Amino acid sequence: MKRFIEGEDRHQVTLLPECLDDFVDEDNPVRVVDAFVEELDLQALGFDGVEAAATGRPSYHPAVLLKLYIYGYLNRIQSSRRLEREAQRNLELMWLTGRLAPDFKTIADFRRSNGKGIRSVCRRFVMLCRELKLFGAVVAIDGSKFKAVNNRERNFTPGKVERLERELEQRIQHYLDALETADRVQAADLPARTEQIQSKLQKLRQKMRSLQDVREQLEQTPDHQMSLTDPDSRAMTTHSMKGTALVGYNVQTAVDAKHHLIVAHEITSTGSDRAQLSKMAQAAREAMGSKRLSVVADRGYYGGMELKACADAGIKAYVPRVMTSNAAAQGRFSKDDFIYIARDDEYQCPAGERAIHRFAREEDGLLISSRRSRNEPPCRLNLEPG
Repeated sequence: MKRFIEGEDRHQVTLLPECLDDFVDEDNPVRVVDAFVEELDLQALGFDGVEAAATGRPSYHPAVLLKLYIYGYLNRIQSSRRLEREAQRNLELMWLTGRLAPDFKTIADFRRSNGKGIRSVCRRFVMLCRELKLFGAVVAIDGSKFKAVNNRERNFTPGKVERLERELEQRIQHYLDALETADRVQAADLPARTEQIQSKLQKLRQKMRSLQDVREQLEQTPDHQMSLTDPDSRAMTTHSMKGTALVGYNVQTAVDAKHHLIVAHEITSTGSDRAQLSKMAQAAREAMGSKRLSVVADRGYYGGMELKACADAGIKAYVPRVMTSNAAAQGRFSKDDFIYIARDDEYQCPAGERAIHRFAREEDGLLISSRRSRNEPPCRLNLEPG
């Protein structure tokens, strides 16, 4: 392989091996993670196992596992098994943990047992960002659907219970018809078939009784929905799964527009984002310690009450209006195609004509204003061919 850059022999033994610190640049993010965790008082933040036990097998210090957890969060490595593999082959993690490689069960147990401490670390990080003045005056709010452990088959609504009951009734009637047919037909295997059908009928009746118990429990829930595995999870529609519902949680996140740092988050069981704007905006302002705040969100957050709540709290919200008109789909002009001239209190149509105020009337408590063009002939756009 002449005239190519050649690698070193894998079996070559070096007298002075490279230092692990040489493989991590000075501006590598893992150095920030290491310095941040080393300055934390983990016992005061609520972590278990900070003080080593006098007897038994030595355990990993919570600081090591916290560094591993934060590294996985920054690099989108959520699985504890993947973190275990990365700790054995990733030079950054080797530097961060001192070549320690905890097994996946240790990582999972740490994450499950120290939820309170991890939340406290998140708050401490936000406070550090405030002290360093990393936050701006604008945040973006959005929601994401996260799948729960609960399977769709173990999530119930009144409509789903009715559908399952109809299916069970049809199956029960099918087996009853089979029993009636077996009574009229003499066959050698008749006793065995009858016993089998009776067993299936008994199982179906047990399922029917279970559904009746579920129906009674649904009547006692506020939103008439119930999940058996994850009680807090709910069925939610998503854009990626059209026609089906995802059983999970709606995670609301407020992100700073200056450095894209997460300043506030909340887990809800409501599938819609409509009622989350003011709550997330106020949580973001409290976390950032800012008096003036502007919020940007998509039209899924548009709601009069939420916008008013933000205005009352002194928060500027920029949310596009919900498109409720079918005019564009039907080939007609919508309200967005007309420009309001505030100086003259007139609207300008797409043809350039002005619509002036004619009269106003009140219907069912609503004030309806009528506007027409100054010119009596029809709009010239209607006279064009096609």
